[in-house]
Amino acid sequence: MIRALIADDNPVVRQGLAALLDGQEGIQVVAQASDGAEAIRLARESGATVALLDVRMPGTDGVTAAATLAGSMPVMMLTYTEDEPVVLQAVQAGAAGYLVHGQFDPDELVRAVRTVADGQSMLSPQVAGLLLRHVREQPRPAPRDQHGLTAREAEVMDLIARGRTNHQIADELFLSDKTIKNHVNRIYAKLGARFRAEAMALWLGIEDGGPTSLGPSTGRKLGP
Repeated sequence: MIRALIADDNPVVRQGLAALLDGQEGIQVVAQASDGAEAIRLARESGATVALLDVRMPGTDGVTAAATLAGSMPVMMLTYTEDEPVVLQAVQAGAAGYLVHGQFDPDELVRAVRTVADGQSMLSPQVAGLLLRHVREQPRPAPRDQHGLTAREAEVMDLIARGRTNHQIADELFLSDKTIKNHVNRIYAKLGARFRAEAMALWLGIEDGGPTSLGPSTGRKLGP
């Protein structure tokens, strides 16, 4: 059973997500929070196994909460912003998923929750493209050689960085799901990564600049 925590300062959005997910087989919404601090507290009290966080919330924002929660459960950001600084901060904080409202339908959301809860990543195509564009624009390439990945592992890691699931990678490389899972486990060990988004950040050479205060969803705009 996936035990979901939803955090969003907009009660309409929060309750709408809860109503949608609670009706799905194998998913139970166990807690709802209106800010990051409450999300952290309720995550511990409710026994949640996955967290869905808005980015801009009053007090403790979603990225800060993600940095605290990602060590104990998969975290997915559900937000209205796809600004590059926010996306990078979320990935650095440990978010395994990042979806933008208006760019997914209910079925895609449910699939994303299941995927993230299974330990994989789920990025919208726009967000995956943004991460790749960020890497291409860097003045120096990501230090890939130092990780010691084999050619096949590097191929798998490139597909992970493009937001592919294990099953999609298996189909694309004509390998079994079990083989891909074994590759992913070895990749994590070589990169020193605990979860998928962290592996992506290390592989893409995204440096940790630290999250900034993002504010509430109906407040100021995020600065660069």
